[in-house]
Amino acid sequence: MFTSRPIGFVSSPYQNTNEVPKGPGAKHEADGVLKILPEFEAGLTDIEGFSHLIVLWEFDRSRDFELFASPPFDTRPHGVFATRSPRRPNPIGLTVVELRRREGVELHVRGVDMLDGTPILDIKPYLSSIPPEKLRRGWLAEVEARQR
Repeated sequence: MFTSRPIGFVSSPYQNTNEVPKGPGAKHEADGVLKILPEFEAGLTDIEGFSHLIVLWEFDRSRDFELFASPPFDTRPHGVFATRSPRRPNPIGLTVVELRRREGVELHVRGVDMLDGTPILDIKPYLSSIPPEKLRRGWLAEVEARQR
């Protein structure tokens, strides 16, 4: 079985889930700091060359899961794997953030949507080989069209 351990923790302006912007058009512009544990500092070598990072993190305050989720901006339930619901079989979150600067073990970023103190599981540079015109937004495209 897979076990994980945090490589650091998020410093975020969000103390509870009600404060995090949600839904189509939500602006994820909050600044935060990814505070990496000192024993992992060498792993940050050369990270400054990337504009955006993928952050894998733990939904550490989510205690159970459901296979269907009803997003607050849609009346129809969707499979949990077609949503960003925190109530997942494996409580792993993924967020793309903009790297503003590095100060030692601290990565100053923009675009956090995690709660303050959230454990960080991994960081990877964001590299997309998929052209934007090939991306589809699934059921979100329908919701966005209804809101226009």
